[in-house]
Amino acid sequence: MSKKAEKQYHLKENSVILTTKKPPLFFRAFMFPMAFISFALPLLFIYNLIVNGGRFHIGYLIAAGAFGLLGFYILRVALWNSYGSEKISFFDKHIEYEADYGWFKDGKTSITNKKDNKYSVSAVGYEDDQVGVLSINGEDGQITSVVKMPINQLENLIEELKK
Repeated sequence: MSKKAEKQYHLKENSVILTTKKPPLFFRAFMFPMAFISFALPLLFIYNLIVNGGRFHIGYLIAAGAFGLLGFYILRVALWNSYGSEKISFFDKHIEYEADYGWFKDGKTSITNKKDNKYSVSAVGYEDDQVGVLSINGEDGQITSVVKMPINQLENLIEELKK
């Protein structure tokens, strides 16, 4: 007996909000401390070295920068998996896409809104998983979602968007 998948999209006025499927609590509880450690550990190391009379070296800044970038990437993945959502807004002249990480938002992308925009499902992952992403093709570009959803939900969403 298969459990019915939770609906991952919500229609709200002139927009649709796609939400990520949350991973297990263990994964999320592991990722946030790892991001913090990636930021804090190099800084504590440099501070400790300088306080104890060590010489400052430019390599310390390079290492701190590399660990900082790694920490930012881990934080971004943790936020996306915990709070991630995408908002696609439909206006008279354009369609706007924005990814929301919970603590910050990505840049907006837009394409021209025409009556003949094509909505499609792009399958991702293994064929047995039956998941895909939403694609909206316009004459001046394409908006492709990142949120993986069951294909049947995507087909239902496309039917609702065409109305």
